Amino acid sequence: MTMTGNAIKIRRSRLTKIVATLGPSSASPEVIARLFESGVDVFRLNFSHGTHADHGARLAALRDLEARTGRPIAVMADLQGPKLRIATFADGPVTLTAGQPFRLDLSREPGDRSRVGMPHPEIFAALSPDTDLLLDDGRVRLRVTACGPDFADTVVVSGTKLSDRKGVNVPGVVLPLSPLTPKDREDLAFALDQGVDWVALSFVQRPDDVAEARKLIAGRAALLSKLEKPQAIAHLADIIEMSDGIMVARGDLGVELPAEDVPTLQKRIVRESRRAGKPVIVATQMLESMVSAPAPTRAEASDVATAVYDGADAVMLSAETASGDYPVEAVSIMDRIARRVEHDPLYRTIMDAQHPDPQQTAADAITAAARQVAHTIQAAAIVTYTTSGSTTLRAARERPEVPILCLTSALETARRMQMVFGVHAVHTDDVANFSEMVQKATRAAHADGLAAEGQRLVITAGVPFGTPGNTNILRIAWVEAE
Repeated sequence: MTMTGNAIKIRRSRLTKIVATLGPSSASPEVIARLFESGVDVFRLNFSHGTHADHGARLAALRDLEARTGRPIAVMADLQGPKLRIATFADGPVTLTAGQPFRLDLSREPGDRSRVGMPHPEIFAALSPDTDLLLDDGRVRLRVTACGPDFADTVVVSGTKLSDRKGVNVPGVVLPLSPLTPKDREDLAFALDQGVDWVALSFVQRPDDVAEARKLIAGRAALLSKLEKPQAIAHLADIIEMSDGIMVARGDLGVELPAEDVPTLQKRIVRESRRAGKPVIVATQMLESMVSAPAPTRAEASDVATAVYDGADAVMLSAETASGDYPVEAVSIMDRIARRVEHDPLYRTIMDAQHPDPQQTAADAITAAARQVAHTIQAAAIVTYTTSGSTTLRAARERPEVPILCLTSALETARRMQMVFGVHAVHTDDVANFSEMVQKATRAAHADGLAAEGQRLVITAGVPFGTPGNTNILRIAWVEAE
């Protein structure tokens, strides 16, 4: 990365992307610029916190930074989704004893040691005897002994203390709830009007949830499904197919699933997403100790490294950059971990061993060949010319060892592709013919530091231009000085 006047020349030296959440610790334009310079590719606006004015100001700062640097920046709006919580207690926190009865009901009366309100009739409608309820992120476990449309009698299985408005999880039960609350619909309308590039959908349980959100988004942003409910795993293939991207939200998964199940599930989701050619983010508590410490634990560093070794498109920071004491340092360390892993010979061995089988189409055949040709001739980069992004996504699915230079005349596509493995997106004018496109590719690769004079590029595109998914040309070009 070099500075020229007010412009910043950004050339990431890693293929895995970094997503960072903006919040009180990273609200100023100055800190946002430092995060970008340190390695952030996608900025997340968490609509569980903050006001529309807060998010609007941060998005404006990002678009100003984009204009000053000339580099597309992706912005994700992460919707809150339903928040299931118990009500309040009359005299503060209560102490529970294993084996004691405890009642949940729809009453508005403050609770005590024997009962508390739970203002969610949808939960009562889905319960049956022997169902487990998890309160306060699993710190309290209750088992239903009897239930009706407005109550659940339970016995305390574990946990000793319960306080106001703690969260409720119902593992193994599909709740009759839309992932989009009235607040989410307002937040979604605002985010789309502001021009976000990705919308992250929380509380996905069924393919119908994805369909509902996609209908509301109506193509104005890419849709990313957060897999945080174990119920979604039963429909994993369908949810991946209907989504533009996937997030492995391990925090909530870890509440409703045994801890030992989460790592294998993470690998499965990443593997299935890669096979489908959909970008996948690994998220939650990756460098959690850096909320208050200047360096991560060794276990956290290994956790980030594992996601990179798995071939995830991106790794995400949440509280570390939103409210932590060391937001820029957290990004810098995540960047260093990813770069170190990608330089490990074992990493390339793993990536080469895990190529999804190409589909029996000309486009897939050419894209698979492009990766092999780039390796054989030691090309500096693979170039894709795309309108919708499908050609670039197909190239990233191959996990090549060199960057993917995405040339597109659609600014929204350039921004969305910033989340995708290995992609260096450039917004460029439309081209009239293939030779003009080759000329633009060599100039952009040289100008952005992806290739030096005399190096070669492997170029894929679809002719005629403007036909999504019509990859039918492969060309090798030399980079020449202008």
